[in-house]
Formats: sequence, structure tokens, C-alpha cells
Amino acid sequence: MQQSVVPELAHTHTSPLQWVATATALAGVVALSSVLQPDPATAAQPGADAKSVTAPVAAPDPTGVDFPIACGPFKALVEKKASGDLDGDGRPETVAVVRCDAGSGTPPSGVYVLTQTEGTDPRVVATLVDPKDRMSVTDFAVRDAAVTATLLGYSSVDVPSCCPDVKDSVKWQWKNGAFIRSTLS
Repeated sequence: MQQSVVPELAHTHTSPLQWVATATALAGVVALSSVLQPDPATAAQPGADAKSVTAPVAAPDPTGVDFPIACGPFKALVEKKASGDLDGDGRPETVAVVRCDAGSGTPPSGVYVLTQTEGTDPRVVATLVDPKDRMSVTDFAVRDAAVTATLLGYSSVDVPSCCPDVKDSVKWQWKNGAFIRSTLS
């Protein structure tokens, strides 16, 4: 039998005393980690005061809002809605496309901006499209603090309501305390 060139090492065999020492050390680490906890996580950016961070605010719900649209015997119907922070105040607004639920024809649409503060009902703060202008709204969206839509309308009162002959792609953005409308190319 050939002898090993490397001498037998003393630490290759464990004794019960080593197991007890390892278990004690591990128990101490676990106990210490349960006492020392990291700060709670927040969504704040580094350097931001974590105490000033508030929970996200829900966007106003247009259900039950009294929209400034005259529908006679019909009810107002919210066709489309989208939300976003349009004025940069950290609270989302909801933009609603509303028309009368007339059942036939092409009733005109109104586009309204809703806001809501804590403890109050949603309220209309701006009319972007007035139903009196006889416009229908398609391709409606809210993104990047802007409202975009395609408006279908009429070049004169002689154009039948079934067949709008004017198409305009528009955008509204909040600037200097008002929604400013521009035409998209």
C-alpha cells in the first residue's frame, strides 16, 4: 500500500463538539437577524422624504355624474373613459366621452374632464367638446398628460346626420391653467 504524500488533516473529521458550536453560531445569527430588520421599502426615489409619499389616488368614476348634456327623455351614456394626471398635480383626472342614448342615428358626443378631491363626488371641470358642436368622437385616448381624439363632424347643417364629412385629429394639453387644443398632423 502506498502512503499519501499529503498528511492526513485533523479538521477532516468532525467531532460532536464542532457540530454543537456550529449550531450555536447559526442560532445566534438567526436570532440577531430577527431583531435587526431593514427599513420598510417605499416607492420613493432615493433621497426623497419617505414620510411625504402618499398612497395612489383613484381616478374619478364617471358613473352617476350629472354631465352638462341635454338628452331630453333619454339618459346620458358614457361611451368611453380614460384617466391620467393631466395637470401635473399628482391626482388623476378622468376624461369621459358622453352622448345621449338615443338608440338610433348618430347623436353628438361631449368630452368632459372630471376631477375629484378626497371626500367629494366627481365633478366636471372642463368641456373639451360640446355636444352643441354636433361632433362624434373616435380614436380617443389619454396618455402622456394629453387627451387625443378624432372628431367627426359636418361642414354645414345641410349634411345629413348619418354621414359626417369633416374629420379632425386633435389633442388637448393643460397649459397655463386651461386645456389648449391643437391639431395633430
